[in-house]
Amino acid sequence: MKQMRIALVGAPNTGKTTLFNGLTGGRAKTGNYPGVTVEKRTGIYQSKDAQRYELVDLPGVYGTTGRSSDEKVTLDFLAGNIDGEAKPDAILAVLDAGRIETHLHSVMQLQQLGLPMVLSLNMIDMAERDGMEIDIKVLAKKLGIPVIATNAARASGRAELETQWDNAFAKAVPAAPGPILALPELQAQARKIAQAAILKKPTTQTLTRSIDRITMNPFLGPILLVAIMFFMFQAVYSWAELPMSWIEDGFSVLIGWSTLLQPNWLASLVGKGVLSGVGAVLIFLPQIVILFAFILILEASGYMARAAFLVDGLMSRIGLNGRAFIPLLSSFACAIPGIMAARSIESERDRLTTIMIAPLMTCSARLPVYALIIGAFIPNTKVGWFNLPGLVLFSLFMAGIITAILVAFVLRNTATKGPAQHLLLELPSYKLPNVQDFAIGLASRAWVFVRKAGTVIFATTVVLWVLSSYPATDGGIRDSFAGMIGALVEPIFRPIGFSLETVIALVPGMAAREVVVAALGTVYAISGSEEQITQGLSSLLRSAWSLPSALSFLAWYVFAPQCFATLATVQRETNSWGWMWFMTSYMFALAWVAAFITFQTASYLLG
Repeated sequence: MKQMRIALVGAPNTGKTTLFNGLTGGRAKTGNYPGVTVEKRTGIYQSKDAQRYELVDLPGVYGTTGRSSDEKVTLDFLAGNIDGEAKPDAILAVLDAGRIETHLHSVMQLQQLGLPMVLSLNMIDMAERDGMEIDIKVLAKKLGIPVIATNAARASGRAELETQWDNAFAKAVPAAPGPILALPELQAQARKIAQAAILKKPTTQTLTRSIDRITMNPFLGPILLVAIMFFMFQAVYSWAELPMSWIEDGFSVLIGWSTLLQPNWLASLVGKGVLSGVGAVLIFLPQIVILFAFILILEASGYMARAAFLVDGLMSRIGLNGRAFIPLLSSFACAIPGIMAARSIESERDRLTTIMIAPLMTCSARLPVYALIIGAFIPNTKVGWFNLPGLVLFSLFMAGIITAILVAFVLRNTATKGPAQHLLLELPSYKLPNVQDFAIGLASRAWVFVRKAGTVIFATTVVLWVLSSYPATDGGIRDSFAGMIGALVEPIFRPIGFSLETVIALVPGMAAREVVVAALGTVYAISGSEEQITQGLSSLLRSAWSLPSALSFLAWYVFAPQCFATLATVQRETNSWGWMWFMTSYMFALAWVAAFITFQTASYLLG
C-alpha cells in the first residue's frame, strides 16, 4: 500500500510545528527544497491502525496569495511545481481556534487547490479559556471536510485527532469544483460560516490584553525590551561560568593524559592540535545554549512580534520597518537563518538592506571569541549591580547594532533607496513555550555547534597543526609553513596590533568565526609550555598579547565577515555576486578601521 503524503499547512503561530513534532515524536529529517534555501522538515507518523504516513511541515502561509519566498515555496509544493518533490496526497490544515473569523478564509482558499483536507482546530484550550464556544459539527458541515479540535502541545490534546486519523483522511475528498471566488467574496462567506459555528464569542483575551498594557506601552515597552536584552547578555556570561569551568577542567585532564602517548608527534597532534583546538571551542557550549534558549523562549511566547512593533518607529527612521527586526534578532543566533528569514519581507529593497546588515548582529559564533578575550583580559569585578565582563559583552553587541542602523540608513538613502513600507503584522496571543518544541529546538542548535566542532574544527586544527609544526626548525612557528603563509599578510595587520600567530589563526577562521578560537588554541599550544597548555588558552593569550592588542581583536570581530557560509548564503539569497562582494568589502573595511582606532587609542592611553 502506498504511503500517504500529508502536508501540514497553516498560518504562523498556529501551533503547526508543535503538532508536527507531537505526531512524529520530534524525529524529523531536515534539508532544503531543490533549488532554494527554504528548509523542509519531513517525518513519519504511524496511526493507531498501524498505517504509516509521511508528514511534511511547510512554512507558514496566509492563504494562497503568498508574496514572500517562504509562502511561495509552500504554494509551489502544494501545486506540485517543485522539481523532485512529489505533490502531497492530502492537507492537514491547522487553524488557531481563537482566530476563526480572521483566518477561516485561508482554509477555504486551500480547499480550492483540489486536495483532500482535514482541519485541525488547534489551541482549542486557549479559546475555551477566553470563553469561546465553537460547534465543531456545524463547522465541519459548512466546510464539507472533517474538523477535529486539538491542543497540539499535549498528548491528550492530540488523542482525538490520532483516534480519528485514518477514518478522517479516508473520508476526506477534494472540494467539489466550483467558481473560484475573489478574496472579498471568500472572506464574506468565511465570516458567515464562522458566525454560524461560533456559539459564544470571547469577551476579551484578558491575559494577553493585560500583559500588552505593559509590553506595548510607548514608554514602558522599549525599557522592558532593553532590560530583557541586557539581562540576556548578563545571563549568557554569568550562568555559564560553572559548566564552562567543568568543560575546561575536563579538557585539561585529557591534554595532560595526551602527553603519555607515543611517539612524540602523536602526543603533540592530540594534545596541542586536536584537544587544544576543539576544546577551546567546546568550552563555550554553555553560553551558546543559554543564548539560544532565550531566543527560542522569546519566539515561542509571542513576545518577538511585540518587539517588532516596538522597534518599528526607530527602524522607520532608517527606511526599514519592524518586520526586519525578526530576521535581525534571529541573526544573534546565526546570520544564516537571519538572512534567510528576510524572505518574509515583501519589499525587495527592504529585504536587501536587511540582508546587508544582518551579519553585523553579534551571532553565537562570535560569542566564543568574545568570551575568550573578555575572560582573559577583563577582570571579573562589579560595576554597581552588574559584572564588568557582562557590560563589555553588552557593549560589543550594541556596537554591532548601532553600526547596523547607520549602515542601513546610508543604504536606504543610496543603493536601496525607495519608499518605506508600513508594518502589518499579526500579534499572537501569549502562551507558555511548549516544552517538547523548546527541547528539540535547543538540542538541534546545540548539536549543530558540537557537530561543527567535531568535523570542521577538528579538520582545521589537524591541518593547522601540520602547517605550524613543519618544517621543524629552531625558528619556531615563524619558520613553519603556517608562518610563511602568515608572513605574506602580516604587514596589513601590524598597524592594528595583530601578531604573526594571530594572523595565522585568522586564515582558517574564515571558514567560521568560532574556528579562530580553535586555531589560536593550536597555534599558541605549539609554542607554549606544558604548564600553560594545561592552564588553558586564556593563560597563553595573557602571556602573549598586550591589552591594546586584545581590545583591537575584539573590535575586529565586531565587524569582520569571517564566515564563508554566510557569504555563500548572501550570494544565494540575493542571486548576486556583486551584493556579496559589496558586503564583504564594507565589513572588512569597517573591521580594519575600528581595530586600528582601538589599538592606537588604547596604546596611547596605556602608554
